[in-house]
Amino acid sequence: MSESFTTAAVVGAGTIGLSWTALFAAHGMDVRVTDPRPDLAEAVGTALAESAPQLAWQGLDVRDMADRVHLASDVTEAVRNADIVQENGPENLGFKRELFATLVREAPAHALLLSSSSAIPATAFTTELQYAGRILIGHPFNPPHLVPLVEVVPGERTDEESVARAVDFYRSVGRIPVVERKEIPGFVGNRLQNALSREAIYLVEQGVVSPAELDTVVVNSLGLRWSTVGPFLGAHLGGGPGGYRHMAEHIGASMKGMWDSLGQPEQGPEQTERLIAAVESAYGSRSYAELTQERDRKQLAVLSAVDHTSKDGEEPPS
Repeated sequence: MSESFTTAAVVGAGTIGLSWTALFAAHGMDVRVTDPRPDLAEAVGTALAESAPQLAWQGLDVRDMADRVHLASDVTEAVRNADIVQENGPENLGFKRELFATLVREAPAHALLLSSSSAIPATAFTTELQYAGRILIGHPFNPPHLVPLVEVVPGERTDEESVARAVDFYRSVGRIPVVERKEIPGFVGNRLQNALSREAIYLVEQGVVSPAELDTVVVNSLGLRWSTVGPFLGAHLGGGPGGYRHMAEHIGASMKGMWDSLGQPEQGPEQTERLIAAVESAYGSRSYAELTQERDRKQLAVLSAVDHTSKDGEEPPS
């Protein structure tokens, strides 16, 4: 890597911001966190304590992690001397416009200004700024200290150097950045997630399966397959020796028929309440902490297995 990133500012300490804080600190960076929440110190302390074992399991030295995290009273204090700024504020266009105007003014000239925005493209909140070359999206998946993907999405005015630096930075903290060539609301990951979620809601709404049964289907089929090869390689292999061409030529017509039959679920108050009740019936007996801990253990196990197989070239049992 051509550049050393030593100081990070984390603006916004919700679930995503706290996870970024732990990841950056575990990679040896000095981190300044700011958020108006009154329990900031407690929230940061809890997040660091809970994430430390998970980060250590990934091979990171977390012994002095908490010593590298500092609370800042405001944005100006947080971004002072920062090499990168990771914004995690509300998904609100007006808020981001105002905040990034402040970041451009207060952060050092070399600092990358990155947004965790999950739907709003950078161009939307930089049109009125005089300088926007170093502003771009760095959208993670929750929680970013475990899930490695970061969608790097430049705005229309982002310069190429900033894109390359962002890729270098995220790689330096163990993430897997993918640069997206065009801005689109929701970017790639959330659009895929929402497409699947729409059909999942429709199937539950139609009484085909329950929420828990649908999760079982995904975990034991698509989730398993896509966690190793993704949808396109999965389809390519599904075509046998003929690959994707065979798949497209032989089942293309039936696939078109299935696309046409995909559902458009209702999203009125009555339908939404029924869906909430069904999900709560399936999972409401367990606490948020229990469910997230189990999720994170399983995600780490999957990542470890994929990494181990990739590095060692080991064959799975037949």
